[in-house]
Amino acid sequence: MKKQVEDKKTALLEAALKLFTERGFHGTSTAHISKEAGVATGTLFNYFPTKEDLINGLYFEVKGELSRKMGKDVQTQKTYEEKLRKMWYNLVEWGTENQDKFLFVGQFCSSPYITSHTREVVMEEYVFFHDLVTEGLENGELGDYPSEMITSMFYQSSRTIVDYILYSGPQDKNEAIENGFKIVWGGLVKK
Repeated sequence: MKKQVEDKKTALLEAALKLFTERGFHGTSTAHISKEAGVATGTLFNYFPTKEDLINGLYFEVKGELSRKMGKDVQTQKTYEEKLRKMWYNLVEWGTENQDKFLFVGQFCSSPYITSHTREVVMEEYVFFHDLVTEGLENGELGDYPSEMITSMFYQSSRTIVDYILYSGPQDKNEAIENGFKIVWGGLVKK
C-alpha cells in the first residue's frame, strides 16, 4: 500500500514538473496535473491540499535533489579551486541531465508561490555551499564581494552554461563546462 501511495505522489510531482515548465503556474490547472499523472483530481488534493502546496512540495524535492548532486565529492578535493570546480561540474551536469528540473528551479526560485518556510528549509540543505563561499572569503581566495552576490553569480552563470550546452550544442560538453568555470573563477578570485 505504501508503494502505491508513493507511486501516485511521484506521478503527481512528475506531471506537475512537466506542466509547470511547459505552461507556467497559472496555465496549469490541478485537473491538468491529475490527468497527466493518471489519477483523480481528488487524489491530488489528498497529497497536496492546494496548488501552492504542490508547487512548494515539488520545489522542495527538486532543490533537495540538486543540493545532493552539487555537494557530491566536493570535500574529497584538495584545493579550494578544485572544490569549487567540482561543485560547478556537478551543478552544470545535473542541469544538462535534468532539463525540466533545472528549468523549474530557474522559473520558480523567485516565485511568490514558494513560501518563506519552504525557502528556509531548502536553504538549510545548501549550508555546504554557503560554507564554501565563506571559506573562500576568509582565506582570501575570493574577492571581497558579498557572499549572496557570489552564490547568485555562481548559480546564474551555471544557467548560462547549461543553456549554452543544451541549445548551442558545443562539440565538447566538458570543454564548455571547464571554460564556463574558468570565466566564473576569473571573476570571483581576489585580484
